[in-house]
Amino acid sequence: MPVNTTGDRVFAEAFGISVREARRRLRLSQEALGELCHLDRTYISGVERGVRNPTVLSIWRIANALQVLPSELLREAERAVSAKGSASCRIR
Repeated sequence: MPVNTTGDRVFAEAFGISVREARRRLRLSQEALGELCHLDRTYISGVERGVRNPTVLSIWRIANALQVLPSELLREAERAVSAKGSASCRIR
């Protein structure tokens, strides 16, 4: 599912950066990460660029392959968004 609103896009980009940084810490290519979590390399690329909106299952698979908790990736993205003073996500 593509990312539509500005707030969504900002968070998706921040989440993608947290995935990219975790992947690079492990010195994995996008292709290697995709193989570990059974997702296509192009999907990983889209997540990292903030143009894909991953499902909870995809986030879990990516986090597992990166040896982190899903909440860690989400928390890093939330911190980045908060630090920029951008739109925040709120549960209604």
